[in-house]
Amino acid sequence: MTANELFTIIAQVSGLLGIVGSMLGMGLGLTMAQIVQPLKNVRLVVLALLANFVLVPLLAWGISLIIPLEDSLKVGLMVLALSAGAPFLVLEARAAKANLALAVGLMTLLMVVTIFYLPLVLPLLLTGIEVDAWSIAMSLIVLMLIPLLLGLLVKSAAPDTAQHWQPAMNKIGSLGIMILLVVGLGLNAANVISLIGTGGFLALLLFIAGSLLIGFVIGGRDAGVRNVTGLGTAQRNVSAAIVVTLANFAGTDAVPFVLAASILMPLILLSTARWLGGRNETTAPAKA
Repeated sequence: MTANELFTIIAQVSGLLGIVGSMLGMGLGLTMAQIVQPLKNVRLVVLALLANFVLVPLLAWGISLIIPLEDSLKVGLMVLALSAGAPFLVLEARAAKANLALAVGLMTLLMVVTIFYLPLVLPLLLTGIEVDAWSIAMSLIVLMLIPLLLGLLVKSAAPDTAQHWQPAMNKIGSLGIMILLVVGLGLNAANVISLIGTGGFLALLLFIAGSLLIGFVIGGRDAGVRNVTGLGTAQRNVSAAIVVTLANFAGTDAVPFVLAASILMPLILLSTARWLGGRNETTAPAKA
């Protein structure tokens, strides 16, 4: 076994543990009331679904028309466009001093919809590229939906047990994802660096900025809501995107593209969230 093969196995195993641990930890920390209550605003829910699963994919498609991308980069962009509901949204919402209850409910809703929506729509967007929709659906269901539901079940039936195990699952999830990113970026360092000199990097920046704008527009005038919809639309579910690209497009530039996005998105959006949070603090006294 070569060193490259060994590190590939380490990345795959740590990625699986990280994603499953994160989803299980999320379920152990949530109640159905926390998820459902913020989603009673039907208009907002419909707009969020429209933004994340129609407008953002259209944005990605439009960017791919304006900026010539090779097929593997277009795959990575489309997978990101169809992957919504990122756990990182809660951290960004907290930094932006936004509506945390809405962030939790919206994140969970978008994540669950992604698991079923992505396998159905991705083959339609990637004409001429063979996509195994069933394989994508099963990987997302097994690695994301089942651990989330299991965590919710334990939280409902045994809250003390859930409280005891949630920190451990969160640590396993964070550590696994961190190892995946470090090792994955190391294995694909040359390809990731090469993105900077291609249209792929520019496409990714335009995609983040455009998605953020779409989310802000649908959020309305309430800053607490608008910041959640803006950050939640721009912060794509890179865990789901990594699952799909590693399982279906390994060995192509789609993998380093998604890995680069998994670093770039949180850096840009967390900085944006902190700026929004500081802005809210400065404007609050004026409203009093």
